[in-house]
Amino acid sequence: MRPKRAPNWGEQQRNPPLRVVGEPTGDLDALLTEWANWQEAGNLSRRTIKERAGTIRNLVTSSGCGPLELEPRHIIAFVTREGLANSSKASYHATIRAYCQWLQRTGKRLDDPTLSTPVPKRSKGVPRPISEEQLQMILARVNRRRSRAMILLAAYQGLRVHEIAKVRGEDVDLDRRNLYVVGKGNKPAVLPLHPLVAAVASQFPRRGFWFPSYGEDGPVGSHAVMQAITRTMERCGVDATSHQLRHYFGTTLCARDVPLRVVQTLMRHESPATTALYTLVTDEQARAGIDAL
Repeated sequence: MRPKRAPNWGEQQRNPPLRVVGEPTGDLDALLTEWANWQEAGNLSRRTIKERAGTIRNLVTSSGCGPLELEPRHIIAFVTREGLANSSKASYHATIRAYCQWLQRTGKRLDDPTLSTPVPKRSKGVPRPISEEQLQMILARVNRRRSRAMILLAAYQGLRVHEIAKVRGEDVDLDRRNLYVVGKGNKPAVLPLHPLVAAVASQFPRRGFWFPSYGEDGPVGSHAVMQAITRTMERCGVDATSHQLRHYFGTTLCARDVPLRVVQTLMRHESPATTALYTLVTDEQARAGIDAL
C-alpha cells in the first residue's frame, strides 16, 4: 500500500481564486510610497517603514508577480526559505500581513491572502547576557572613543543599536542627569544618565549627532553601530553580539534586586513578559530562592 504523502502547502494553495481591484500588476514604487505615507500617519518609525518596504520588495521580486497579485503560495514560499530563523519567519509574515491588510482597507484588494496561510510561531527567546568579566575586559581594551561610547550606551543605558546611532548632544542633560531617547515605534523616554555615560559625554559635541555618518548629512546607520561593537568584541576575544549588551543591562538590574517594574520601565517594554526575555536568572539567585523556603 502506497504511504500517504504529507500535504504540500504550495500545491494546496495553487491558483486559488484571486480577487483584485484595479490594475492587477500595479506599480510597486507607487504602492510602497503610498503605504509609507499611510504608516507615517500612524506614527510608525522611519526605520520600521524602510524595513517593511524592503521585505515587500523582496517578496514581490522573488515571487515574480505583481504587488497586487500575491497569493498564499507566494507568501508561504517566502517565509519558509531555507536558513531563516523562526523569529525572522514570524517578522516577515507580520510585515506581509500588515501590507495585505492595508491593500484591503484601501480597496486595492477585496481579500487578504495572508488569512489563507499559517502564522509562523515565534520561538521564545532565551536571555544571553555577556558576563561582567567580559564587559570589563572589553572596556579595558577598547581604544576607540566612538566604540567605547557605543558600548557604554548599550550596556549601561540599555539602548538598542538604532537608538545609539541617533544619540545627539541635545539628548544629554548633564544638569538633570537625564538621557532623552526615541525608541521603537517613535516612543520617547527620559532615562536617568549613568555616571559612566555622563563622564564620556564631555568627549562629544553638546549639539549634533555623536556618531555622524562620514560624508553624509545625518547619523550612522544601526548596522554601522552593530559592526563597531561586534568588531571590538572580536578583537577582545569575546564571542557575543551587540544586543547581548542590552541583555546584560536587564539581567544585571534584576541581579541587583531592582524591581521588575523598574527594569521594565528602564528597558522601555510595554509588557513585563518581554522584559523577562532579557533577564537571566542566575544559579545563585535560583539557589537563594530555594534556600529562602
